[in-house]
Amino acid sequence: MTDPQTGSWFARRPRAPQAPDRVILRICARVAPRDKRVHVANMPLGGVEVWVDGNGDRWVHYHRMARELRLAGWYTEVAADRLMVLGWSAECLVHRARMLDAALAGRLSDYARTARSAFAIGTRLREEKVPADEIAIRVRDHVGRELRWPDRLAELDGLERTASLEALRLRLAQVAGLEAKVSRRCAEHLTLASQVVMSLVGPDAGRSARSWTRAPGRLVGITERMVAASVPNRPEVPRPETVTVARRDLAETPR
Repeated sequence: MTDPQTGSWFARRPRAPQAPDRVILRICARVAPRDKRVHVANMPLGGVEVWVDGNGDRWVHYHRMARELRLAGWYTEVAADRLMVLGWSAECLVHRARMLDAALAGRLSDYARTARSAFAIGTRLREEKVPADEIAIRVRDHVGRELRWPDRLAELDGLERTASLEALRLRLAQVAGLEAKVSRRCAEHLTLASQVVMSLVGPDAGRSARSWTRAPGRLVGITERMVAASVPNRPEVPRPETVTVARRDLAETPR
């Protein structure tokens, strides 16, 4: 469904506000091993502390969590027994903007790779007699993991990113604009993957599959045409989300 204001293929979903500690827990739980339970708590003077049960290699897990949290824009400090998240960092937000730009210029610009990946996985699953509905779900999940950013953006969904310092507000607005562009690009890749799956399991699956399995040179041409038909031919104009000033639940780090 097209959003008339942004031109996105998918209308914006209403998002319930999420507390920072809940979002931090979501990110850390993804990074931690499945057998490690993650805990979070708000610190009295601002910030969030994170720890996992058990002993041993907790320090390693904290560093992995810190890397993902820094990519989200937070300043972190790692201790032997816990990880502390101390607020937005201008340096980390610059890094996030740089990574979003790199994704747009790199993997998210390669639609042909998405089409080939979706075709290869869909073909294998069809030969394994997997039901058509499940093929579609598994192909989209695989492509989403390849793109990496759909899950990362979903983890921050509903988080109101605020700051009282002007420098941080500007950085947050820049990141919001890039995230909107990355979100649209990811949606285009997932839509393309779905269309490839339909060429394999839809009503015209036989004819479509035969056309995909022709000579390598011909395959490239078919891939290019499918990409051209699936990706909207329009300039991407990011609309940064409004960044408002609110009470600080986390300390702010303008470094």
